[in-house]
Amino acid sequence: MEFQGIQRAAGAFQEPLTAEEIAAVCRRAFGPGTRVVSAVELGLGMYNTTYRIDLGEGRPVVLRVAPEPGRQFSSERELMRNEYASVPYLTSIAPLMPRVLAADFTHELIGRDWMIQSLLDGVPAPERLGGYPRPAWRGFFRQLGDIARRVHDIRGPRFGPVAGPGHATWSEAIVVALGRIAADLEGAGLDAADLREVAAVADRRRAALDEVTEPRMLAGDLWTVNVMLADGAPEPTISGVLDLDRTWWGDPAADWTIRMALARPGTERDAFWETYGAPDGSPSAGLRARIYHARHVGAVRLERHRLGNADGVRDSYDEVRALLAGLRG
Repeated sequence: MEFQGIQRAAGAFQEPLTAEEIAAVCRRAFGPGTRVVSAVELGLGMYNTTYRIDLGEGRPVVLRVAPEPGRQFSSERELMRNEYASVPYLTSIAPLMPRVLAADFTHELIGRDWMIQSLLDGVPAPERLGGYPRPAWRGFFRQLGDIARRVHDIRGPRFGPVAGPGHATWSEAIVVALGRIAADLEGAGLDAADLREVAAVADRRRAALDEVTEPRMLAGDLWTVNVMLADGAPEPTISGVLDLDRTWWGDPAADWTIRMALARPGTERDAFWETYGAPDGSPSAGLRARIYHARHVGAVRLERHRLGNADGVRDSYDEVRALLAGLRG
């Protein structure tokens, strides 16, 4: 086997597999006679460890390996299982998604969850979008708005992560989510008093949160970093979406996609709303948006800490402080 890994510092969050482990996984998935021609670790993503696998016939496949259970935060626990549970609901965008070819959550081979998926056509959007003239980016964001709308139109049975645990009300799902992020931050040695205060505000303002009565699918992490573009197309054309492991049921306005679409008004991103539909501008929606924004910042703080980004962690406190000023008012 030709094996190419990525050199990482000792103790890095993403842990590689050995060539022998990759061969064992492929034999488990495709049969004892399976031969791996090459395995190349991909640098995409910051959570799972991912390999492009050539089996010597047909298209290469993608192996994704979750972190060991003991390295997962409680607010990010078993994300791969969550994605697996989401696939049957996401039929409206199925042609854009990789197909699951095999999955193993038994930990019998490597002590970690793993999944093998088909390889999507195209080029990662962060590598190609900048090569198009900026006016053409509007078409990209119109496509993204259409995809987000199709996801958000999917109705679910309860609030919370798709794989569970579920909650009867949206307010309960939000309060629990904020509490888990805060506990993870404290477990990592970081101050989470600001997130605890946001959770207390959410608890007091349950009535506003519970105006959301119908659980809808939230993609969780759908933005340019998780989108593929058709290679060589005259204008940016979305050919695939990936890494839908943070899906949950709730208010579409709480999705990361909506946060990013709102982040730079007056730019090409405004075209997102042409296909998605206008955001809710009511006072209660504004209150909810501040709570959702704070939750996103808390999750980002946790990720920045994992990546050793001390400046980013520090900046997150200023951002939540500004949100709390509005929430207190």
